[in-house]
Amino acid sequence: MALLGSNIAGEVGLRLLLCPLGSNIVVRTACCSVGIVLPVYSTCKAIERKDHDDQQKWLLYWAAYGSFSLVEVFSDKFISWFPLYYHLKFAFLVWLQLPSVDGAKQLYISHLRPFFLRHQARIDHVLGIAYGEMAKLISAHQTEIQYARAVIVKIMGSAELMLKGGDKPDQTQQHRAIEGQTRTSVIESDDGDDD
Repeated sequence: MALLGSNIAGEVGLRLLLCPLGSNIVVRTACCSVGIVLPVYSTCKAIERKDHDDQQKWLLYWAAYGSFSLVEVFSDKFISWFPLYYHLKFAFLVWLQLPSVDGAKQLYISHLRPFFLRHQARIDHVLGIAYGEMAKLISAHQTEIQYARAVIVKIMGSAELMLKGGDKPDQTQQHRAIEGQTRTSVIESDDGDDD
């Protein structure tokens, strides 16, 4: 069985080495790393250094990346079928970040800012309606939300107990019941000794 696993892993690794352009796994991982991981780290550094120019650079990047992600969500099923789509996406994400080109700033100034300024009132109106409806929904279903929250907290607590102690939640309850009976019997026997 171990021999079979090593052959599959070796074949996958060989295919990735020999044909990296045909492997979406490698390019998609690179897109995630370049598009999200590196910018998150750089944004945190800019915030901690309190460098306003760097902060503005990363704000522009996130505006451009977020806009691209919105477009991609609705068109991904169609455009992901194009050959080298993820390679082009990777190149685009690198272009957005390159200091020499400042792609995010170019995209923001030439496309995003004019669009935003032209449609800002409508977007604010739609967001206001959506926020109001969300507030109504939450207030109308407050009991269900509290119940779901309590269930989630209970599940998380049980999972944490299982991970830490290796006990199952039912066994833990049984132990507590037994401990409670033992304590009660000890207290009762102490009371009997004083007489």
